[in-house]
Amino acid sequence: MSGSKPDILWSPHHADRYVICDSELGLYRIGPVGSGETKAGALPLSVETAATLLAINSDTPYMKCVAWYPKHEPECLLAVGQANGRVVLTSLGQSHNSKCKELMGKEFVPKHARQCNTLAWNPVDSNWLAAGLDKHRADFSVLIWDISSKFSPEASVAAEKIRLSSGDTDSGLVVTKPLYELGQNDACLSLCWLPRDQKLLLAGMHRNLAIFDLRNTSQKTFVNTKAIQGVTVDPHFPDRVASFFEGQVAIWDLRKFEKPVLTLTEQPKPLTKVAWCPTRMGLLATLTRDSNIIRLYDMQHTPTPIGDETEPTIIERSVQPSNSLIGSFAWHPTSQNRMVVVSAANRAMTDFTVFERISLAWSSTTSLMWACGRHLYECAEEAGVGGEGTVEKDIATKMRQRAQSRYGHDMVQVWKNHLLAGGDDPQLKSLWYTLFFMKQYTEDMEQKQQGSKQALVYSGIKNIVKSSSGTTENRRCWSGSDRQTDVPRFHSEERSLALRLCGWINRGPDINVEPFLRSLEGEGEWERAAAVALFNLDIRRAIQILNKGASAERGDLNLNVVAMALSGYTDEKSSLWREMCSSLRLQLKNPYLCVMFAFLTSELGTYDGVLYESSVAVTDRVAFACMFLNDAQLPRYMEKLTSEMKEVGNLEGILLTGLTKDGVDLMESYVDRTGDVQTASFCMLKGSPGEVVKDPRVQCWIENYRNLLDAWRFWHKRAEFDIHRSKLDPSSKPLAQVFVSCNFCGKSISYSCSAMPHQGRGFSQYGVSGSPTKSKVTSCPGCRKPLPRCALCLMNMGTPVSNCPGTGHGTGKSGEKVDLTRENKLAQFNNWFTWCHNCRHGGHAGHILSWFRDHTECPVSACTCKCMQLDTTGNLVPSDSH
Repeated sequence: MSGSKPDILWSPHHADRYVICDSELGLYRIGPVGSGETKAGALPLSVETAATLLAINSDTPYMKCVAWYPKHEPECLLAVGQANGRVVLTSLGQSHNSKCKELMGKEFVPKHARQCNTLAWNPVDSNWLAAGLDKHRADFSVLIWDISSKFSPEASVAAEKIRLSSGDTDSGLVVTKPLYELGQNDACLSLCWLPRDQKLLLAGMHRNLAIFDLRNTSQKTFVNTKAIQGVTVDPHFPDRVASFFEGQVAIWDLRKFEKPVLTLTEQPKPLTKVAWCPTRMGLLATLTRDSNIIRLYDMQHTPTPIGDETEPTIIERSVQPSNSLIGSFAWHPTSQNRMVVVSAANRAMTDFTVFERISLAWSSTTSLMWACGRHLYECAEEAGVGGEGTVEKDIATKMRQRAQSRYGHDMVQVWKNHLLAGGDDPQLKSLWYTLFFMKQYTEDMEQKQQGSKQALVYSGIKNIVKSSSGTTENRRCWSGSDRQTDVPRFHSEERSLALRLCGWINRGPDINVEPFLRSLEGEGEWERAAAVALFNLDIRRAIQILNKGASAERGDLNLNVVAMALSGYTDEKSSLWREMCSSLRLQLKNPYLCVMFAFLTSELGTYDGVLYESSVAVTDRVAFACMFLNDAQLPRYMEKLTSEMKEVGNLEGILLTGLTKDGVDLMESYVDRTGDVQTASFCMLKGSPGEVVKDPRVQCWIENYRNLLDAWRFWHKRAEFDIHRSKLDPSSKPLAQVFVSCNFCGKSISYSCSAMPHQGRGFSQYGVSGSPTKSKVTSCPGCRKPLPRCALCLMNMGTPVSNCPGTGHGTGKSGEKVDLTRENKLAQFNNWFTWCHNCRHGGHAGHILSWFRDHTECPVSACTCKCMQLDTTGNLVPSDSH
């Protein structure tokens, strides 16, 4: 290696030692910085490691190649190939082993002097050393030496030609007779022993790659190629070999040696080294001349069909261990993805670890996993048990749990859907109660045959109050107070409807909030109940509710103080009571207590302290506005509140927008903020106007939710959702995509039969609805050709299973009876047509299922098709099956 770039060799039996080969041999030990083994003059390799020089050997000049003895004993034996073709055994460090002393200085001399290009120790029979030499017309280029052989004189070689330059060297240390001679009249540029057999040697000859079998040296397997340099075997895949020529790397499979299985991207500069990673499967590193980067090729192992000629997947990337030009590199034998790099100029060394690519996989059940090297990590969502530190569940987890509880499917008691969602989300509670009140009012309108008002209900309170006419103002006195102050309130039919949609009043023309107050008391919402009572000018009822709340279990005793303050209400504008309540009400933590005093201390007609308190429920603020704002103020407030709700995506705003285009805009903001396509889909399907459901955004939410259910394998739930959707939106009912067609005329059997009125509809004419009294059709209604026979009962298809002789109840097992009295089903599954798409044999579904419970092969004689095993989806179990 004199005058060439340095090379690195790792010790085969010491993971912390390596040799730098240049004009001399230098043995280094690598260790952590600051450790006892690392001396003060150590060379820093990285932030954490440094190298200490242990020994130098400069006794072997004109080095061209070096190979480290693979066995433990002798420990530090090196073979050095020289420019004149000689191979010299040398050592680094002090070794008192007698075997090492015998081998030290031993030379292996070819007949004709020429350069030694490569050396390779046999990994099994470690006494064998293969040397690759340049071409000589009268000599062999591949010589296999036995290092344990003794000197044998050759007549053609003069004694003086084989002696070493030093005068005291024993002639017994010179060997001239190789064990094997291969590759006559050719040149050998690279060598490696094949691990699958100790007597197979792969050599990169002048114009071909050759595999020599030492059991029969007269024959060789070869392939013509230019890629003959740097042959190296993948340590994890003994049949895979890499070689290179100039800037191109060829990957070979020795089982299919005719051509390379893969050719890697050609580099603009010639390659100098190629090496497989010993700790990582399929990772190949390459180095080009005058470069400061190492290019890595990660070969992915993907199963391919037999006979497929597709190339394996390669992921290519580059790493830059240092800024200086790289002379050579070597993978660490045991540490994963670690290498030492030596610079071309000044022997500066770098300890470098190639970081693994991280492949990420996120399952539909929110389980996150990633692979990094040999490690597999999983990030599972923590199941919180409450408390402030609990992380909120991901929306996908919430939707999955809600789907399992049939969230959204309750079409009668619509408000119960918020309980199916957990009952802990006030926005969902407001949404489903709003939809319940809308549905309830719509049903009342149907009974009264006032169809024109049905669409108005679903248009939202904002549009309802816009259409308000005939608003009357009346003044009411406080109930339960000595003060007889009149408070103006407004009333109209539309405002009453709005109060009903807010849940304040029940059916009927009278404004009676007492049932609403009792329900709030039952839920323990004392402050809200007191505020509603106060807004209805019943101060005595409000005080009574507060006292009741203070005396209740886990009640707040401070409510008595609030009740005391309420009892002192006065309408005198300059009174001390009004002054103190105005200044101290903001210190109250509960927003309903705060707005109670804001209402009492406000000027008539200006109730901003109540209307713009964001902590108060939207339903209560809207109901308050409908009672106390005039026809000029009310639409402006509704418009402003609606725009706020749309901007933040607050579901309570559906009360205002209804299921209209504004409602879709609001829901879009909600979905953008939360990702809850489940609630969006169910909510928009409740609306009566078909235009809303046809909106592309609504269709997108519905399709995404359906895809989610399929991804979770909730196939039953998805089918239920489709049925639910088709009931609410008849236009979404899909057309028939699969039908049974006749073998002869190709027409749909079920469609042809449904066109005949005397035969009934669908499959009922086959008797497949389960009733043995129904008519059966065993021939095609179109061409009258017979239908195929069941492979098990040998009856024509169309014959009900229950009518087949000897089949019992269709499946041959008493525990699997078919209830033939259920007329509500279109067809019993046992009677359906079923067949294998491979062998085309089939029969009644019940019979086929019964057969494959105990058998694997097709029931037809002489057919060896394993029908059920071919059905990959047949082995999948729905996640929502019980």
